[in-house]
Amino acid sequence: MPPAGLTRFNTADDATARAALHEVCASRAWGERMLARRPYATTDALFAANDAAMAGLTAADLAEAMAGHPPIGRPKPGDPTSHREQSGMAGASDALKAELLELNLAYQEKFGHVFLICASGRTGEQMRDAVRNRIDNTPEQEREIVRTELGKINRIRLARIAEHAEGDAV
Repeated sequence: MPPAGLTRFNTADDATARAALHEVCASRAWGERMLARRPYATTDALFAANDAAMAGLTAADLAEAMAGHPPIGRPKPGDPTSHREQSGMAGASDALKAELLELNLAYQEKFGHVFLICASGRTGEQMRDAVRNRIDNTPEQEREIVRTELGKINRIRLARIAEHAEGDAV
């Protein structure tokens, strides 16, 4: 039997489920693929659908998905998910925050989008080092890394949907 949150997601009307999926990933193509595969028997089936949907995203779909993510070090004001996922920056020094901002801007200038990484569980120093390591990638290399990182972020957010306690929204 699926977890209660997954059952609620499976039985939600399309508009409610679509809105929940949009909170996971801003790509409409991804959301429609996930919606079309309901119901999900298990959380693993939900994750497998995420992996398949991510693999099929075009460069434009990935750009749309990335547009839903704030820069590292600058979570969306009032967005608890953004703050939770970037909690590794909470204790960062002003110098590290300034360095990360500079690196983020250089990355955005080169690639035309925010630096995207699954920040959950990472320190500010680890995120800074990741930008440093990835800034010399080609756009094609970076697009595939972004696809992988988005997939990880989606899994974390999908797990939260599947695990919602009774009475929570989808």
